[in-house]
Amino acid sequence: MKAQADSRAKAQPGERPETLHYHLHRQRLRDRFEKAGFAGLAEHEVVELLLTLAIPRVDVKEQAKALLRRFGNLKGIMDAPIGELRGAAKIGAVAPVAIKIIKELATLYLQQDAEGSDCLAEPAKLENLWRMRIGGLPNEVFEVTYLDSAYRPLRDGVERLEEGTIDRAAVYPRKVIEAALKRGAAAIVLAHNHPNGAVAPTEQDKLLTRAIVLAAETVRVRVLDHLIVSTNEAFSFKKAGLL
Repeated sequence: MKAQADSRAKAQPGERPETLHYHLHRQRLRDRFEKAGFAGLAEHEVVELLLTLAIPRVDVKEQAKALLRRFGNLKGIMDAPIGELRGAAKIGAVAPVAIKIIKELATLYLQQDAEGSDCLAEPAKLENLWRMRIGGLPNEVFEVTYLDSAYRPLRDGVERLEEGTIDRAAVYPRKVIEAALKRGAAAIVLAHNHPNGAVAPTEQDKLLTRAIVLAAETVRVRVLDHLIVSTNEAFSFKKAGLL
């Protein structure tokens, strides 16, 4: 493998030895990834490999380590606001955008993975989607997934209805039901995040859920679940016996 990497990264006329060194290093990272995925790389090497996609012809090992020191782990980097990424480790303007693109791709993958799945039989798919989508946001948001009669998410069936402050998002049951009827949904799954990381429902969360359930029953729309998510956890009203 090393011989392959060396042959693919030969020095060009006038190229400095240190330039050849990081070309070889990048190629070795790519080779190890192709062989074993992220399992073959340390966390700083995963970040480094990511940065190489957006920052050409520069050794980015120290920038990768600086990002991990600043944000704690890869998830912290992916969740960080783009402005903080730009100022964190001298990675320029393109790399932060690339990082956010990759996170959005992962979110879209999870959303499309959930589409076509029975959310009653496979609830973890929506839990994973919302942890990725809203779990790391600094402000509280309220979203809905619209389902068909087989409890499968409608295409592009995830919608953000409200966005609030660090500890509150104003939600009106009538707006939720009107949105469900507009989409032709037979059922819905509610979700919101708790930016403080504690996913246990508040009394206000319980009252809101009950109000939405009662309003939905009048138009024969079923509330399948209400999920509260943070970056690392998800609370299910259904699993807890609150629905």
